[in-house]
Amino acid sequence: MTKIAFVGLGNMGGPMAANLVKAGHAVAGFDLSETSRAAAAATGVSAAATLAEAVDGAECVVTMLPKGTHVLSVWGELCGLVEAGTLLVDSSTIDVENARRAHALAAGRGCPSLDAPVSGGTGGAAAATLTFMAGGTEAAFAQAQPILAAMGRRIVHCGGPGAGQAAKICNNMILGISMIGVCEAFALGEKLGLSHQALFDVASTSSGQCWSLTSYCPVPGPVPASPANSGYKPGFAAALMLKDLTLAQEAALSTGAATPLGGLAAQLYGLFDRQGQGGRDFSAIIEMLRGLEEA
Repeated sequence: MTKIAFVGLGNMGGPMAANLVKAGHAVAGFDLSETSRAAAAATGVSAAATLAEAVDGAECVVTMLPKGTHVLSVWGELCGLVEAGTLLVDSSTIDVENARRAHALAAGRGCPSLDAPVSGGTGGAAAATLTFMAGGTEAAFAQAQPILAAMGRRIVHCGGPGAGQAAKICNNMILGISMIGVCEAFALGEKLGLSHQALFDVASTSSGQCWSLTSYCPVPGPVPASPANSGYKPGFAAALMLKDLTLAQEAALSTGAATPLGGLAAQLYGLFDRQGQGGRDFSAIIEMLRGLEEA
């Protein structure tokens, strides 16, 4: 059993902390939201009133926060609270440079650290089937692996500090581009008189096969578990996809990488978000694309 502090108990962090409890760890949790703290407490997490209370005596601290500025603020405070040698893991999705700054804060306190963002959405967080993409030293990765294994199915060491975030934004750029492609294909198929099932049966077993089609099909019917069958209730909200695509574009700009399709995907999800659709699943963008055809 490891004594773990979990900071950020929202839609992702709450179920992740609960899975650590299920694995037999002693988990103290903190979140600014009283509602999130109460929900976590109902799963066996010891809800703390302050960050200092949550991390008191912790052997490992996991953070799951919205933005890089939040991570740096919390880690800056953490490094004045925890003992040297405490393992610090950030599972937020943030930019690579801020991830590296967080590692530097940890190193200054003498703490091993990982940036370990996740893929799998809220469903994966609840089912403990997340993929972790980790950046940091081999020693920190080895120390964190048993803890991450309680929350995920696949844990990949991607390289040094910031490498986990780099892998996450590249992966999600692929996801955003491919979802738009799948949505466009179904919208075109509708115009051509193809049934959703016929197109799915062909593409899912042919060269058009991809995760956006076979696991997250954006139309009702072919994949019963996809959000299209529940009014596009988010497993992964469009606003979060926009966030990740924006991070990818910022990284492309800073490195001089050419990502024209990533840029167009970011523009389309930006338009979808401005239409007030950011809280829906990212696959719901098919509805906007149908509208663009008619415009």
